[in-house]
Amino acid sequence: MGANTTYLSHLCHVNNEPEVVMETFSPQVLSIAATSFVMFQCLFHFISPWISAQFCPGYHRLGPRHSIEWNSRTVSTVHAIIVGLFCIYILLFDDAVNEDPVWGNPSLVKKNVAITCGYLLSDLLLICFYWQAIGDKFFVIHHLAALYAYYYVLSIGMLPYFANFRLVAELSTPCVNQRWFLEVLGYPKKSFPNMANGVAMTASFFVVRIAVMPLYYSRMYAVYGTEPFYRVTVGGRCAWIGPSFCLDIMNVMWMHKMARGCISVLRSPGKGKVETLQNGKVH
Repeated sequence: MGANTTYLSHLCHVNNEPEVVMETFSPQVLSIAATSFVMFQCLFHFISPWISAQFCPGYHRLGPRHSIEWNSRTVSTVHAIIVGLFCIYILLFDDAVNEDPVWGNPSLVKKNVAITCGYLLSDLLLICFYWQAIGDKFFVIHHLAALYAYYYVLSIGMLPYFANFRLVAELSTPCVNQRWFLEVLGYPKKSFPNMANGVAMTASFFVVRIAVMPLYYSRMYAVYGTEPFYRVTVGGRCAWIGPSFCLDIMNVMWMHKMARGCISVLRSPGKGKVETLQNGKVH
């Protein structure tokens, strides 16, 4: 069966009741995730250290712990740019997913989510191996919860629009990482690069995490209670609805902190400070 019909074959009728048929991961999804994992490992261990040493003199002055976190954040930035731009493309041009946000043909979304799963597995391995430098229980929990949610997208193909929409938030990550780069290189908080990045960080966070909430929840409300909605497994709904509200509550709290810091910077550059999250990472 073709890609356009595979995702429609999830229903069978037992006693006249619709039942979702669980599927295994396709070879294409597994190969993309595996390739992503290997590429991000190579980026961390080889590409980032070499490029950083060639083009950033301050990299040589970093201690072992900061060098590890530097390379980790480089990987995070590259992943965020790749996946974020792919998300925008899907939102603009993938008519099947936009027309049917619950069961639309998920082929492109699966590719993007597979890239992210490869990154999450790679980052989990690095976090565990370099726990003293970049270990963080919050990110272990976050990565495992994300992998659980993406399981339903990759195996069954459900909720492709909402999975893709959530990944758009990755576009706020580069500015967050850039703030850490500037700080570890010794740029003063009131320096122009730090101030400009702080404003960009706050603006990007607002655009991709706060301003998009009405659109996200209006689509959720539109499908809630419909026949396609009830075809979603209980586990799929638990991985979708509850975490969405929890994550956005945290996004609003973080946005409030960032906005206060940004306003402080604009009013008094010599005293202002744009706040970041623990470890300076946002997911």
